Amino acid sequence: MDTLHLSIITPANGKIFEGDISSVTFPGSEGEFGVLPSHASLISLLTAGVIEVEKSDKTKESVAVDWGYVEIGENCACALVDGAVAIKGDSESEIANAISSAKKLLREASDSDVLLAASEAKIEASAKSRF
Repeated sequence: MDTLHLSIITPANGKIFEGDISSVTFPGSEGEFGVLPSHASLISLLTAGVIEVEKSDKTKESVAVDWGYVEIGENCACALVDGAVAIKGDSESEIANAISSAKKLLREASDSDVLLAASEAKIEASAKSRF
């Protein structure tokens, strides 16, 4: 199976996510867009929202981001973002803390109620799929 190597990096915290994936959806400045292996090369601005990752083993992860850009190559994607929070944890309390941090990051990055509502719904759905 073809895979795409994804890195999500912040200046303050370094790598938030790195691994081989089967697909990813980014919150682009012109709207959400999906990327699969062998995608055409491009560079896009990212806005506040949620990067949704489907890993090679079919599990899903979500990362809330405030803004940045992504460079897509045929076999790799690298997102450089100012701030990011991975929605993950080993317990319900860790995931609840991650959700809270992600919502705070998105509220600080955007004044759009529609964007916030859509992003928070994605965050909640991602967390529910873990337990």
